Amino acid sequence: MIPSRRLHFLFIFLLTSISLFAQKEPKYTSTDSRAIRAFETAGGYYDSRQDEQALKFLQGAIDADPNFVEAYMMRANILTDQRLYPQAIAAYKKAIEINPDFFPNNYYSLARVEFSEGLYSDAHTHLDKFLTYPKINAGLAAKARQLSTSCAFAEQAVKSPVPFKPVNMGSAINTPEEEYFPAITADGATFLFTRRSRFRDPAGRANKQEDFYVSHKNADGNWSDAAPVAEINTSGNEGAPALSADGQYLFFTACEEMLSNDARKTKGSCDLFLTKKVGDRFGPVRNLEMPINTGAWESQPSFSSDGRTLYFVRAITGSDGRRQRDILMTRIGDNSAWTEPVSVSDKINTAGDEMSVFIHPDDQTLYFTSDGHPGMGGLDIFLARRQPDGSWSEPVNLGYPINTGADENSLLVSPDGKLGFFASDRAGGYGQLDLYQFELPESMRPVPVTYMKGKVYDADTKKPLAAGFELIDLATRKTVVSSTSNVGSGEYLVCLPSGKSYALNVAKDGYLFYSETFRLDDPKAASDPLVKDIPLKPIRVGESVVLKNIFFEFDKFDLKDESRAELSKVVAFLQKNSKVRVEIGGHTDNVGSKTYNLNLSDKRAKAVYDYLVGQGIPASRMSSKGYGDAKPIADNASEQGRAQNRRTEFTIVAVDQ
Repeated sequence: MIPSRRLHFLFIFLLTSISLFAQKEPKYTSTDSRAIRAFETAGGYYDSRQDEQALKFLQGAIDADPNFVEAYMMRANILTDQRLYPQAIAAYKKAIEINPDFFPNNYYSLARVEFSEGLYSDAHTHLDKFLTYPKINAGLAAKARQLSTSCAFAEQAVKSPVPFKPVNMGSAINTPEEEYFPAITADGATFLFTRRSRFRDPAGRANKQEDFYVSHKNADGNWSDAAPVAEINTSGNEGAPALSADGQYLFFTACEEMLSNDARKTKGSCDLFLTKKVGDRFGPVRNLEMPINTGAWESQPSFSSDGRTLYFVRAITGSDGRRQRDILMTRIGDNSAWTEPVSVSDKINTAGDEMSVFIHPDDQTLYFTSDGHPGMGGLDIFLARRQPDGSWSEPVNLGYPINTGADENSLLVSPDGKLGFFASDRAGGYGQLDLYQFELPESMRPVPVTYMKGKVYDADTKKPLAAGFELIDLATRKTVVSSTSNVGSGEYLVCLPSGKSYALNVAKDGYLFYSETFRLDDPKAASDPLVKDIPLKPIRVGESVVLKNIFFEFDKFDLKDESRAELSKVVAFLQKNSKVRVEIGGHTDNVGSKTYNLNLSDKRAKAVYDYLVGQGIPASRMSSKGYGDAKPIADNASEQGRAQNRRTEFTIVAVDQ
């Protein structure tokens, strides 16, 4: 991106007031009085931002003296401001041709414009020349070295393009208006985006308004015609949406000058807001407040599939005093309070701008845009991957032609990792900005993700329930997803990244909890989603829960470490329901003798009993018993059935008054 006129080209005016030459030498490279008068008049127009008049007088100065270096320099500056880069390049080159060493910064300025035009080799050459001068500004030299690194990257990237065939998403999504900032649910079935429409206000003035639109995937795999999200849209502007993986929460941005609703008052110029679905409609909107929203600019949220972590962009003042945009992250605790936001990583945030953050449902791959890392020019799209220790990898540029010399922005990646979505005003669209999709190269894809979805309901009344979900990594015993089913419909969706084994626990006050196991050690296992409705049983005598995440060594009764996550849920249940008394039951399949199976099941039940006693549950509230193969719940004729019969469960035997 090209620096502003006042920050980068202040030297034009300093040339008239400081001595660049010996005391007796002329002030300018021209001695022609007509050229000097025209140049100084042009400077006045330039200072008052009347560029066309300035260019007119500069042409007069050049006509009077074709070797007037300063006139070509100012001309190049104005043409750069106007983004007329080819003409600006010609003007800089002429100034250098007349006097190569007159002002070394010309090489840097020329290189910046060449870089924006994709002339990476030429820019690299001129930066190298600039850095040969011994008395150049140290700060500018550092920027030149950084830009030189980008030139080297861009030269190589152009020689090694990545596959990129963008396809317009069609008339169901795109219109002659502007469509951008997409969001998608983890099942890939709901697509939300921003549309900016033109309208005239009551006074007849032309205006634009941003609203949210939503489309749903049909049975044939096509998108339905997008419809406005009426319960969220206002006469103001709504932008930069982020859906939670299950589509139950919507985070978005509203700005002070765009507000038309007292419920959306901001603390600064732009704030982040949240709404939750009740049934099939979003409920009341609320400001996320401190510590997320401040007097600064906060925007572009992305909510992790763990149901806990929010990424967003804040405009801050850097160490050099420059305003920059950084990616921050915050987590919501069990007390429903957000932690103080912190930088996502020093590897990701730079002294430049980092924006348009998107955390994939795998919760391990972060996509963002930046002009602070080596790239093709302007804002490029990068990815970083979370490492086993929780840190982030060095960012990777997605390459050419996904990235070009223009600003690339707002990348969204489908849950299966195969498709990227972005906005572009490229030729052949429906109007201005349209949404496109393309097949993401293999090396840029996230970890494959599948999901489990369905409804939670009361096993007796069939009434939908709002229940809490926890997905636990069995290896680390850490909760990787925390969520809640829809209060109106009972619907839920839980992401299941491949490569690990998980315990799923579903709980609600007054009910026995539900337990499930997912083994996705093979990445290919993450291709098939699971649809499962979950009935929760009320707490009453005789009801049982199969503990599907209690594991023993083969033919032994020693509890495996992976069992501890499930056991902690049993402890929590018994602590919360202190009047409940339970029996821990052990069961086997029918392989082996009945005596052996009875003995093994009894020891396994006792192992669970002993563990719970060791965690502070009174022994008087529990008993244990082995049943061997006497109470099968599936057919022992198949391995699948036998696996179901090998189980541990607890049964409510009494509820004290």
